[in-house]
Amino acid sequence: MRFLIVAFALGICWCQQQSTLPSERPILWAIAALVPGCLLARRLGWRRAMWSLAFIAAVVTGLAYANWRAELRLAESLAVALEGQDLVVSGYIADLPDRGERGTRFLFHALQRPPGVPENISLSWYADGKQAIPALRAGEAWQLSVRLHRPHGNLNPHGFDFEGWMFERDIRAVGYVRSRDLAQRTNDLADGILPRIQRLRQVVRERFERALPNGQWVGVLSALAIGDQSAVSAAQWRLFSQTGVTHLMSISGGHVTLFAALIAWLIRHAWSRVPALSLRLPAQKAAVAAGALAAFIYVVLSGFGVPAQRTLYMLIVVACGIWFGRGTGAVRCLTSALFVVLLYDPWAVLSPGFWLSFGAVAVLFWIGREVVSSGGKFTAWCMAHWRAQWAIILLTLPLLLGLFQQFSLVSPLANALAIPLISAIVTPLALLFAVLPMPSIAEFAHWLLDLLMHFLAWLAALPMANWQQAAPPAWLVAIGVLAAFWALLPRGVPARRTVLLAFLPLLAWTPIRPTAGHFDAAVIDVGQGLAVHVQTANHDLLFDTGPQYTPEADSGERVIYPYLRAAGVGRLDRMIVSHDDLDHSGGAASLLKLMPVVEFMSSLPAEHALVRQANGQRACRRGDAWDWDGVHFEVLHPAADAQASKDNDNSCVLRVSDARWSLLLTADIEARSENAILARDASRLRSTVMVAPHHGSKTSSQPAFIEAVGATTVIFTSGYRNRFHHPAPEVVARYADTGATLLRSDLNGAVLIGEPAEGIYTGPRLIWERQERGRYWHGQ
Repeated sequence: MRFLIVAFALGICWCQQQSTLPSERPILWAIAALVPGCLLARRLGWRRAMWSLAFIAAVVTGLAYANWRAELRLAESLAVALEGQDLVVSGYIADLPDRGERGTRFLFHALQRPPGVPENISLSWYADGKQAIPALRAGEAWQLSVRLHRPHGNLNPHGFDFEGWMFERDIRAVGYVRSRDLAQRTNDLADGILPRIQRLRQVVRERFERALPNGQWVGVLSALAIGDQSAVSAAQWRLFSQTGVTHLMSISGGHVTLFAALIAWLIRHAWSRVPALSLRLPAQKAAVAAGALAAFIYVVLSGFGVPAQRTLYMLIVVACGIWFGRGTGAVRCLTSALFVVLLYDPWAVLSPGFWLSFGAVAVLFWIGREVVSSGGKFTAWCMAHWRAQWAIILLTLPLLLGLFQQFSLVSPLANALAIPLISAIVTPLALLFAVLPMPSIAEFAHWLLDLLMHFLAWLAALPMANWQQAAPPAWLVAIGVLAAFWALLPRGVPARRTVLLAFLPLLAWTPIRPTAGHFDAAVIDVGQGLAVHVQTANHDLLFDTGPQYTPEADSGERVIYPYLRAAGVGRLDRMIVSHDDLDHSGGAASLLKLMPVVEFMSSLPAEHALVRQANGQRACRRGDAWDWDGVHFEVLHPAADAQASKDNDNSCVLRVSDARWSLLLTADIEARSENAILARDASRLRSTVMVAPHHGSKTSSQPAFIEAVGATTVIFTSGYRNRFHHPAPEVVARYADTGATLLRSDLNGAVLIGEPAEGIYTGPRLIWERQERGRYWHGQ
């Protein structure tokens, strides 16, 4: 059965990698043929053939199951005709509202809605300066006027897949509340058990906020008690990541197990002291049932995250084994939990936490055998603890490099203190306060957290506290995982230490850069904005830094920096900010903090905050040119004596060229600037690829300018359903009339442009991310 569960999981993983869902009929025919074949092989005694057919049948069954669930979820998508329309929906707030500077975000479960509107909607209620946003509480029933669209996110190499994340959570529409006047709170608490559970979580969060009104780490305590991470700041998550303790700062398997074990211990001791109860039901069974029930309640209150789910299902398997007197081996627990998790959520395989948590638990089970065989002596437990830490580091290192391109070198020291403190003291205190709201309990837990965070901050400030590198290929990650498991085999197995040399290529991996005389470019998908990475044999340039999304988030930290890190870029030789619009300069401040920039170039005034942060600038002026590794860079605009009435006409225009192809970056120039460039440098405009001026606005891309450039590929950088309606249809038509290939970041994702393979040259190589990494849920 365990063998078949693994095969079933492989089938589900296979389905989640498809760009389009396979047809159901061939899958059903395959199952119909494989099952009788397996039974026939068993009857004839062909054991090897039987197991081979059973394995294939289980894989196909997993594929069929995931395909069926995906079809059901896709059927719940928002109807295209309803995007951008005013709609009235009634329902309740289905999660804890997330309050921010600009408004409040919340999950809304629509009970009454027009046909074509899904049940689960992610809504934002923005402040309009006229009326304050009402204080929203989980479980409240509302009637709202909303505008919706299908979930859509940026898609970049090695980047976060927002659409996949929303699809996994069954959130099939995103939008905002249209009018405060039309909104009506119809009930303080909606009917049903789920609204009451969410209200209970809200009450606990408010208790923490009242008890610790100025507590820096109150968000962490709330996350440990009820799984609410909204109050944990980006800086705090960065600290946890740098020290390798992120897994402890939210409800994880260890916290659930500890809570269940505590309840089971209390019930067993109380039950055994009452003879009448013990005669009716053995204390061990009562304790097991109470522990499983406690784990279920804790997981439900926590929001039912994947790590907590996995632990809950394993605890239920163990409880059932004890209750019915059957064995509860480690492999049986793990595979049974895997089967139940994937039955409930076949999209769990998309979560990095799924692989990290199951991998870590597998290692702990593996190491735990030594403790059992040693008789449970104290010294054996201590050695097993340190061996478990070493084992988890070995296993998670290749996974972390593959998923996040980094791991913490101070993690063993940080976890040595954080694991017992958080798991054994702070988390029980947070849960105790949730039940017994005495402020002194929360204050003591917060004081302990503060001491720990000072220690973590000291560790994070150490040189080389965090290892970062380019994203390794999947085959290197797989070799690293296999090497880690081999190194953890029992003594006597050959090459247990030598096999760790397999980590060297993983740690030393660097992507292939362009050869001398050539360059590659990446038009990064940042939404409504612009960011282009140009790479030569030994140099890296970033042209514009994308938008600022909110006061707390920008594309520099969220999108561009992770892309550059995955691409192996440790520093920027030059950063160019074309002009002072936030959709072009919004990520610059974050990038200047996150990575070294050798030279900052812009058309910004000398007193601008970014210029001061960069310690000066090289002015972006026509005639400035330089060569890197045989690649020529030339600034075509603005002229030194230009007097622009609009900031857009101050935009830097950069042309990059090698012997075979060229790239024209036009930022936000409009008709006036286009005319000026045509008058001065029309002959220098000719380019193979052009990023369309001003995102394809009506105010740019005149026919004469398009003809002078003569691009065979034109890229529009625009946000999905942006309020400016970029690119304008008539502008798109002008470019289409030239026969050029037209690409859009909102429809194609990031666009990678580079030198093609050897052979007959037909133009630069074009790869767009939604074609390269497209999945069946994208655009749905």
